Amino acid sequence: MRLVFVGESYLEHKGDTMTSAILSDGMPISEEDFLAMGETPDRIELFDGSLHMTPNPTTTHQHLLGELFAALRLPARDAGLRVLLAPNVRLQPNRIPIPDLVITSDMERKLAIEAETVLLTCEITSPSNAATDKVLKMHYYASAGIPWYLLVEQATAALRLYRLAGETYVEHAVVEQGAILRLREPVVATLDPAELAPPV
Repeated sequence: MRLVFVGESYLEHKGDTMTSAILSDGMPISEEDFLAMGETPDRIELFDGSLHMTPNPTTTHQHLLGELFAALRLPARDAGLRVLLAPNVRLQPNRIPIPDLVITSDMERKLAIEAETVLLTCEITSPSNAATDKVLKMHYYASAGIPWYLLVEQATAALRLYRLAGETYVEHAVVEQGAILRLREPVVATLDPAELAPPV
């Protein structure tokens, strides 16, 4: 099977015919086929056999992500960990989202990292993806046992940190501009919304 990008979806190419790789019988795309796509020009995630494409990030999103990476990179290195931007994270078979940022113990070079090596995932929310980040992905990351989940509001740079309690996340800290989030796990670091936000 070969996947071809056409318009806003990937299509399955079989001989001279094209059929949708998204609208099929419930499991249209296998993990093997997803990984065989390799690097793509768009962010494409695999959710239980369905492909999910995310629009290109805004400049505000990219600024926040760059500042977060800068704030966490050295603390992660000091803890024997590393920070990755937009990696494929294998939560379970046929479920591979792409968080904006992760802190992981995985030091190998490969197409996807395993959830058990991820200590923190981070998503930057916007009106177009808020429901996915606050409901769907939160549930998926918790089910995979990832200890910490950080949500960053794109509009205000407010930080919401969740910790895993059993199989669900509970709110650990909420920090808005004028306050500082002091991390003790999985790395020791401080995050200041005022410094993360783009200059006005």
